Amino acid sequence: MDTLKNIMVAVDFNDSIGELMVYADSLAQKFNSKVWILHVAEPEPDFVGYEPGPQYIRDIKAEEFREEHRNLQEICKNFLSEDIEGEALLIQGSTVETVLSEAQKLNIDLLIVGTHKHSFLHNLLQESVSMELIKKAEIPMLTIPIDD
Repeated sequence: MDTLKNIMVAVDFNDSIGELMVYADSLAQKFNSKVWILHVAEPEPDFVGYEPGPQYIRDIKAEEFREEHRNLQEICKNFLSEDIEGEALLIQGSTVETVLSEAQKLNIDLLIVGTHKHSFLHNLLQESVSMELIKKAEIPMLTIPIDD
């Protein structure tokens, strides 16, 4: 791998985003890469088999999504160097499938994700998103341990 033209950072607002962005910024500077920051929001209720709710509920959800997108744009602005091109993406869907689909569409060369440190029993009983990505991704990944 000679170059990393496109780097994707998959974030959950519960993660330590700053830790992930430090790595993304450093690699982007070295390889003159574009950084895509992706957050996958929960799917629309009718996506999972429910009828859409009242309009005011849909309006509230729309405002929440706008606020999350503004937060992602702020992350781009605050954590990436000025000479690094960054773009914030907020997409609804199933997390693992959406991350992998977007990575393929955008020709991502490296996917950066955070991994939580859990006990062996927790890992045995509950599969994490980062572990699912590791199993299914066909592109290089950088996993950063995140303290809970």
